[in-house]
Amino acid sequence: MPEANLRFYAHLNDFLAPSRRQLEFLHRFDGMPAIKDMIEALGVPHTEVALILVNNHPVDFTYNVHTGDRISVYPPFAHPELTSDLQPDAEGDFRFVADVHLGRLAAYLRMLGFDTLFPEDYRDEELARISSEEGRILLTRDRGLLKRSIVRRGYYVRATDPWQQLEELIKRFDLYDLLAKAQRCTGCNGELRVVPKDEVVDRVLPSTLQYYDEFRLCGTCGKVYWRGSHYEQMDAFIARVCHHRS
Repeated sequence: MPEANLRFYAHLNDFLAPSRRQLEFLHRFDGMPAIKDMIEALGVPHTEVALILVNNHPVDFTYNVHTGDRISVYPPFAHPELTSDLQPDAEGDFRFVADVHLGRLAAYLRMLGFDTLFPEDYRDEELARISSEEGRILLTRDRGLLKRSIVRRGYYVRATDPWQQLEELIKRFDLYDLLAKAQRCTGCNGELRVVPKDEVVDRVLPSTLQYYDEFRLCGTCGKVYWRGSHYEQMDAFIARVCHHRS
């Protein structure tokens, strides 16, 4: 039976069986499968892969594996001196679409100004279509969703706590310099604009008007925002994450 040697690097090992993590292992296969199919059969979504070396030469996902191949698989940033065409060139385009299980994370991303769709009632195929057609990064904890061939940009969120998920994304996509609080509506993703206090007097409670002077208004749904406890929490979070920036 044909066989190849594989080695996965960095956080790609999260997807492997424990016995195959952080080491080179022998994998037997039938025929001459596409390397994308082999990698995903081992549990790693193609959206997590930025570089594949076969016998020390870069290949794309269509490469057919041969017996005796030595295959090295890297995530983004793990091999910066080499370039790859596996991931689409979308530098600076950090627009997201999150699946139904990541609602709190979507709200936090919106608070920080990131255009984030959260279609609660959409099926997997619709999420994949949105990601593909709009070039959005698909955020999910469903590996199967990321393995859909039309998804070019996607990320498997490891953490389960929403604050930890947010920190994970900031580190993964190096979003530190793009953090801008109170830019989008947490409810509908609409853009916010600063409005004078007298424009919202009939929209908020008198006690809120008494203690706050700065307000923002969603241009899409009309919701009013002010710097309450949620934004104080976000300020503290940003300060901590940026302090530990490596």
